[in-house]
Formats: sequence, structure tokens, C-alpha cells
Amino acid sequence: MIWTVLLLCYTLILLFVILSNRKRTKREPPLDKGVIPWLGHALEFGKDAAKFLAQMKEKHGDIFTVRVAGRYVTVLLDPNSYDAVLQNSASLDFSRYAKVLMERIFLLRLPQYDPVTERAAMNQHFHGENLTYLNATMQRNLQTLLTSDILQNRMDWKQDGLFRLCYSLLFRAGYLTLFGAGQNSSPDTVYDEFRRFDGLLTKMARTTLKPEEKREAQLVRERLWNFLTFMGPDQREGPSPWLQSYLKRLQEEGVDRDTQRRALLMQLWATQGNTGPATFWLLGYLLTFPEAMEAVKREFEGLMPAEGASEEAFLENLQNTPVFDSALSEALRLTAAPFITREVLVNTTLHMADGQEYDLRQGDRVCLFPYLSPQMDPEIHQEPEKFKYDRFLNTDGTERKDFFKGGRKMKYYTMPWGAGKNVCVGRHFAISGIKQFLFMVLTRLDLELCDPDSEMPVADASRYGFGMLQPAGDLQIRYRLKDPS
Repeated sequence: MIWTVLLLCYTLILLFVILSNRKRTKREPPLDKGVIPWLGHALEFGKDAAKFLAQMKEKHGDIFTVRVAGRYVTVLLDPNSYDAVLQNSASLDFSRYAKVLMERIFLLRLPQYDPVTERAAMNQHFHGENLTYLNATMQRNLQTLLTSDILQNRMDWKQDGLFRLCYSLLFRAGYLTLFGAGQNSSPDTVYDEFRRFDGLLTKMARTTLKPEEKREAQLVRERLWNFLTFMGPDQREGPSPWLQSYLKRLQEEGVDRDTQRRALLMQLWATQGNTGPATFWLLGYLLTFPEAMEAVKREFEGLMPAEGASEEAFLENLQNTPVFDSALSEALRLTAAPFITREVLVNTTLHMADGQEYDLRQGDRVCLFPYLSPQMDPEIHQEPEKFKYDRFLNTDGTERKDFFKGGRKMKYYTMPWGAGKNVCVGRHFAISGIKQFLFMVLTRLDLELCDPDSEMPVADASRYGFGMLQPAGDLQIRYRLKDPS
């Protein structure tokens, strides 16, 4: 027994030494292992990834490799070279790290998981006539919730936190639209549990939960799994065709009922975890920049449906909103901060846009962080830290697409939805929901800051890398039904 223990200790020490003694070769990116053996830069990365990676960029340039909890991650921050990663599916794999996160966050293993198949199946339900159907359903759900939640005590001012208001309404409307009203609990209850789950998500992904947080995470998961038990096709107001198709595919693959519920929780977060926060940032910027608010209101007022106009005609008319589109793109530029991660399957060479070549090692990870570049790059966007609602508008009111760096036109000048083969499939549905919500709020309500001098809250730095940022605080607002006179 003692020899077994000694052998195990020796093996661990040897592995530790091997991992700690990695040396950079001439053709590899600059290597920064940090001062803490094995752990490397994990603490700085987890605390504020944007700040840490900006410091690394200043020190090493647009490409470098850092050690993070025993793993080596090559970070690429040159948007002109992103296609070298995004288009290399032979050597760089998306699904392996996705599976790691699926297991850490959702305790989910899907042996037959294939992101290409998943995207193709989802794509048909979020485009064309199917998207029109989803948008119309979302519109009705938003109207119902707005009437029941906001328009009580019709002429009295009501105070709330803007983040809570946006997240709650968008989540519940999206939940009803995609998951249906016939589940095991009300949308309000599901939302409350989901917010607890979402509050622990980054720690679950990084495996940094404290013992009491692990217990809480498991309890919240179990409650959400129970809420998401599928009741069957005969239930009242059942799930959307997309969700029915997804469940059918899981059943055909032989996935058991417990795993199906875990998969549904993953889809709940994927479809509802970002729209509410995105809406908060946009509406918050509009409230704190009166000129932007007036511009969007003028555009919306010109789209007011005529009496007797059909729902289909109104939703079609709502597609022509260049001012809103620019304001949304600007809000997303400032607050969308996902990592785009690939696993290196075999030793390969990365060809940069400037002609440089760098070797990547099998087993390492490659990470793009579009939030730093292109989105916050001062060479691409003048005064990138400032909200400018018309940044994505030409002087003639059309969408601006021409952005440059070093005299070169940028293919990627903002990337809130990802890019390439892994661009967000549900982005059109999400944008439509945000637009519908803002249209209703700005045309039916008087809405104002409780404190006219309020400023936007700072972002929670721990959320970098996980889609939309969330605020570290809230913005207090008050609202009431507009006076019809």
C-alpha cells in the first residue's frame, strides 16, 4: 500500500514538473506562465479577464500564450487573423471544450453531441416562416405580461430596478414562447430559480464553488430540472416546434428522461440567459443619453400601427429601424464579451494576417476575445468606451459597415453574436424580442430615472467570457401608463 502511495505521489510530482517547465520555442507565441506554479494566471483571468488580457496585449502584442490552472491558452487579439481560427475545423475543435462546460455547469453528458447537427436542426426553426411564428408568439406573450405586470394601478408611478424589470419580462416571455405554459411551474417561479442558477454559473464553469455554493447549485439544478419535465404533446399551450423537435431527437438517440431534463436546462440558459441583460444595457444607455432616447422614440413613433392593422403587418414594419439597430449594435459592442474557444487537436501552424506564423501545440486551447478587439479597439472605434447611438449609421441614415484599422477595411468590427460557422443561430429572434419590448415600453409608458443624474452601473467583471455582461448594481427607474390625452 505504501509503495502505491509513493508511486502516485512521484507521478504527480513528475507531472507537475513537466507542466511547470514548459519552454517556448522560436516559432511559438510569447509564453507567460505567471509566478504561481501550475495555477499560473488563473486568479487574474477569473477576477477580470478583460483587464488581465489587456495587460498581456500591452506586454506581448496581439498573440500570446498564458498558463491558466495547468492549461496553456493561446489568446489571439488580431481581428484580421480571426478567420485563421474560425475556419480551421480540421485542427481546432469547438465541441471538446463545449462538452467540458456542459458537464461542469449542467452536469450533462450527451455522447452523440455534434454542434454541426445541433446548429442545422436549430437553424430551420429560427429562420423564415418558423421565425415569423416565434416572433408573433413572443409579441403576444410580451403584451400579456406587460399588461398584467406593469399596467396595474394604471396611472400611478411604480419604481423598480431596470435590470430586474428587463430580465424578468424578457425571460418569462421567451420561456412561454419556446417552452410553453404547460410545464410544472409558473414562469415567475422558473425565473426566480433561474436567476439563482445564473448567479452561480461562472463559478460552476471555473469549478470554484465553495462547499455551501455547491449544495445550493445542486438544489437549484434539481428544482429547474423538475420544472422542465416535459408534459407531453397534449399539454395546454405546449412547447414550440423547435423544442418538440429537439426532444424528439434526444429520444431517438436513446437519451434517458433525466438527461433530457438536463439538456433542457442547458437550452433554457442558451436561449434566455442573454436577451434580458442585453435589453437592460440598451435601455439604460438610452435613459442616460437623452439624445439617443429621442432619436429612437422618433423612429418608433413613425411605426405606430394604424387602427385595424394586422399583427403580421406590424411585425414586418418593425423590421425597418436603422436608428434602433445602430443603438443596439452600440450597446452590444460595449457589453457583449464572450470567449470564442477552440481546442488544438494536432500540432498546427497559425498564419496571421501580417504574414507571421506561429506554432500551436496539441492539447492547448486557442481563445479569441472580440470584446477587446475589435469592439474596444481605439484604432477601429473612436472613443470606444463611450456610447454613441449613431456609431453604426451613415450620414444618409443607412447602416454603416465600413470600419478601418491601419488603412485596412475590417471584416470583423463588432462580434456580439460570434462569427463564422458558430454565429448565434437565434440572434434574429433575440433582436426581435428586444425590439418588441422596447417598442411597447417606449410607446405605452412614461419611463424615467429616479435620479436624473444616475450613471450606468459598472459591469460585473467576473462575467467576462460568458456572453452578455451583467451589471454589478442596478439602475433605479420609475414608470407609469402614458396619459391617453
